[in-house]
This record gives sequence, structure tokens and C-alpha cells, in this order.
Amino acid sequence: MIHANKPKKIRVMLTTFRDGLQSSFGGKVRLKDILPAMEFSAKKAGIRHFEFGGGARYQAPYFYVGEDPFECQDKMRDVVGPGVDLQILTRSVSGVTLTTQGLPALQLQAKMMHKHGTTWDRNFDFMNDVDNLIATGKPIIESGMHHQLAVALMGLPFHDDTVHTPAFYANVVQKVFESGIKVDSVVMKDASGTTDPNTCYETAKLIRKIIPPEMPLWQHTHDTASMAVSCYMAGIDGGVDGIDLSVRPMASGTVQPDVRSMAHALKGTGFDLDIDVSKMDEIEKMLEDDMSEYEFDPVTTTADARVVGFPMPGGAIGPNVHMMKEAGILDKYSQVLAEFPVVVKAGGAFTSVTPGSQFYWLQAFNNVLHGRWKKMNEGYGKSVLGYFGRPPLPPDPEVVKITSEQLKLEVFTGDPLAAAPDSLGPAKKALEERGLPVTEENIFLVAAAIVPGKNMDLNEGIRLLTGKPKIVIPLKKKAEPAPVVAKAAAPAAAAVAAPAFAGPVTTTCQVEENGVLRSFKITIDVPGAGGKSAGGNGAAIAAAPVATNGGAAPASSGKEVEVYSPFDGKVELVEICVKQGDLVTEGQVVAAVEAMKAKHDVKAPCAGTVISIDADLGADVVAGQPILTIGG
Repeated sequence: MIHANKPKKIRVMLTTFRDGLQSSFGGKVRLKDILPAMEFSAKKAGIRHFEFGGGARYQAPYFYVGEDPFECQDKMRDVVGPGVDLQILTRSVSGVTLTTQGLPALQLQAKMMHKHGTTWDRNFDFMNDVDNLIATGKPIIESGMHHQLAVALMGLPFHDDTVHTPAFYANVVQKVFESGIKVDSVVMKDASGTTDPNTCYETAKLIRKIIPPEMPLWQHTHDTASMAVSCYMAGIDGGVDGIDLSVRPMASGTVQPDVRSMAHALKGTGFDLDIDVSKMDEIEKMLEDDMSEYEFDPVTTTADARVVGFPMPGGAIGPNVHMMKEAGILDKYSQVLAEFPVVVKAGGAFTSVTPGSQFYWLQAFNNVLHGRWKKMNEGYGKSVLGYFGRPPLPPDPEVVKITSEQLKLEVFTGDPLAAAPDSLGPAKKALEERGLPVTEENIFLVAAAIVPGKNMDLNEGIRLLTGKPKIVIPLKKKAEPAPVVAKAAAPAAAAVAAPAFAGPVTTTCQVEENGVLRSFKITIDVPGAGGKSAGGNGAAIAAAPVATNGGAAPASSGKEVEVYSPFDGKVELVEICVKQGDLVTEGQVVAAVEAMKAKHDVKAPCAGTVISIDADLGADVVAGQPILTIGG
């Protein structure tokens, strides 16, 4: 049992308002639903250190909630006051994105984060690449923020004595310190909660010998495998000074452990937390009241010991399961998990923390959906080829060869920052072309959402600034009102109750025919309203396959074949490669949908002529809803 020689306060960073949101809901939470509890936490509970932005909680507000993340940060700073530390999470060469960024983009990121209330920046590299950590730490220091160096921990789903060991982690820290770069604190960051307590203890002891005695050593983990409290106890015994904790309903499960659990575990040890534990009940009550509309997914609130075999961050499990549900492929979940050890080992054992965790997930998903290594995920492939830095172990040579052939890229040994495409220039151009304000904030909003090959009109920054954000908030489904059984009415009364239309009314409906769901546009043309049936005795109904290309579908004398998404659930239509009247061949890529944060081709099932485009770019399409129609 651990015991302090003299009483010691363990510092706490409250993660409820960043990692709690991310791990529970993928960050898809409205600011108004958490702001009162955050204000109470600072002004009534005396909490002086919060995680409030960065990571996925930078992109989530404008990707899914329709809110500007910089405005969110400003409002959070306002309610907690000037004397509180607000911390963000950044991903080394990826910053707050999932792709590599150039140094100018990272410099702008640091400037904007500091401008909008950030005092601490925790910076990790999923490769644990020392050169990356040094290069990306400099903009943080130059901005004036506290630079917290993170070494990324993970429990391996296979045996290896050379990486992800205490000596391996300590060596990362040692090399960064030898570079001479300014470091204000160090954190042992385990995003998946899969590191065992003994490794936490031994790593803390080794790092404590490297860093100055007065420098804070922090620890971060998740409770996904129910090991967080024991890992924190081990870390504290090894010399950790600060830990990350949360509060129910966004605590434990895939999140950090609850403050009250940790406080209870430390009783009688001489260690104590530096926050008022008695206020946690009130914070919890406020969160439960203000977030009563939200649907808490059991996948994110329940511990899952299987995570030790598929080391995924708490913030990625929930969103990935949600996306699989949406796409109608949740039945493949266990198969994807079983593929994890394969992709981790073949990829070189880079750490399963964003974006690496997402790369592992998508490659495991591709292996299940298409066959092992038949389709290489671009992020995983670039990681294997060296475009994000050097992985801890040499990747499987055969996988490297396959990846290089599929992606048409050579193995890269240079500086990822130097090779990163410019994102600021295209972002500024996109703003100018659309007549949008060209501010540093707007440039970064657009730049941070750029995905190579993705239509700029679907860029989430552009969508937000043009008032067309995509809203995906995990709220409870409202119960349908009970059907009202009306008493039989007299014929005259029925006539009075008939709806009155001032003009033609257009709507859509879906009809199932022989197991196939077809979408139709229906126009109700009102007599005397200037429509087709003006002067007639009744409303004329015209039904036709939905065509969103601005014109009527040309007549086809042959067979009509509707083209659908390859998924059984709801996915986004992100590319339409043909137009009405085009000739297509069987197997030709005619569109693309996005599922699991990756683009998937939609191929023509037959040769023929495109007679209609039946869905809008950027729209959600569901099983049975045609994307386009081909005439034979």
C-alpha cells in the first residue's frame, strides 16, 4: 500500500468539460448545457485547473453542433475568470486535426489558442517521435503557453520487450530534455487505459530522475478497463504530482475516474487531492439536470476489459460505435476488435491515441470489410510509410510494400512538418472565393477541417461560416404522441376540416416494393391556384423519382437501375462523379459516401446512361434511397 512520508497534496485537472465530453459523446455537446456547471466548479467548488479544448473538442463544436470553438473557449474563460488554468490537448504534427500540418499552421494554432483563453498546452505525438515533439513544442513555447511534454503510453496487444516499457518511455523524455527545449511539465498520457500499474510506477520513477525535482509530473489515463484508480495509485507512489479526474455522469467507463473514487482510494495514505471533494455531488446534479436531454450510450459508460486487446481511447470507442450503428454495420464490431492486434503489430506499434487510434480502427475495419490489406486506409498507410514520423518498431515489410503500391507513395524518411501540404493558403482562398471574412480565426477553422480530395463546399469550417453546419447531437429520441382516436364526424364537418393550400405543395415519400425502398417526390397541385390542374375539380398528384439536378429526368426506353450506398445504414454523400446524361460502364465509380470517417466508392452496377441524380451532395443517404438512376 502506498504511503506518504509527510502529507502531500496531489494536484487535479478536471477533465469533465473536455475529455468527459469527448469520451462520452464524441464532443457533440452544446456549450449552454455545460457552462453553468463549469462556472459553479470554478466559482463555488474552487477548481483552478480545467481541460477545456483542443483534441476532438476543437473540431466537434463546428463539425457537429454548429458552434464556433473559439467562441466556446472565450465563453468558458469568461465564466471561470482570469485566475484559472485552462488546458488544451494538441497532437504534435497534427495539431488539433487528423492530418499533418505545416509549421505555419501550428504557429497560427498556438497563437489562436492562447488568444482565446488557453494557458496550458499538453502536446503528445502518437509515434512518440522525439523530433516531432521538439519541433511542435516550439510554437507552444513561443505563444506564451505552459508547455507540457507528453509521453504516450499504451499496453501492447502482443508481447514485445523493447517498446512501450518504462525504459522506452523514459528514453523519450530524456532525449527531449537533451535537446534543450523549454519544458514546463511532463505527463504520462495513456489514452486507452491499457497500461498496467507496475509500468506506471516504474515509468514515473524513471522520469522523476530525469526531470528537475520542482517540475510537476502528471498522469492521465481512462477507466475503460477498470484500472484507472490502481494506475494512479501506482503513479503517485512512483512520484506523480498531478492527475486527471472527472465527475459523474461523465466519469469512469471510457472517461477518467470520478474525483470521489480517487479521494476515497487515497484515504489514510498521507496523500490528498487539492480540490473540494464535497462539492462534487452538486456538480453532478447540475450536469444531470442540464444534460437530461442527452442519450448516454452504455458503450461509453460501461467498463470493457476487452480494451486491453484493442487499445482504443475512450474518446474514440463511443464515436466509432455510433458511426457503425449509423452505417448499419454494428454486427462487424467484434470482427474489427479481433483484427486490432494484427494492425498494431504490422504498423510498428505506434501509440493508440488520436490520430493513431483512428488509423488503427479504420484499417481494422477495412480488413474486415474488404479482406486483410486489400484496401489500405490512407492515414494508416502514411503512418506505415513514415509520413507522420518514425513508429517505435519497424513496420511489416510486406505491408509497407502493399501500402506503397496502393497509395502510390514511397517510403518517407524526412521531416513530416516540411512535407505537410499547405492548409492556410487554400483556406484563405476558399474564404475569399465565397466572400467570407478573412480573419485568422476563420482561416484556421477552415484549414483545420481540410481533408485532401474532399469538396471544399463540404468543409466544416465553410459550412459553419455560411450558416449550413451539420448538426449531430446525441439527444434522446422524443416519444411519439399517442394516436388520437376521433369520433366519427358528420360529412359536412369532414369537408370543413380539409386542409386549404394557397398553391402547389411538394413533399417526398418512400414506397417499399418487393423489398426495395424507393424515394418519390410528390406535388399536390391545388385547383385554381395557377398549377397544372387550375380550374379542375380536384388536386392532381404527380409522382416521379426524386431528381435534384434542377431538371426533369429524361425518358428512358430501357431498364432503369437505381444506384445505392454500399451500406445498410445512414452515410453522407460526399462526392458525385457523374452528371445527368453521362454514359457509364459497369463498375465505374459514380459517387462516394463517407462512413467511419473514410470515403467509400459507389460503383455503377451496370452500364448505361445517367438519367437522374437523386440525392444532393452533402446529404445523408439511407439504405434503399437512390443516389442516382442509370437507364439501359
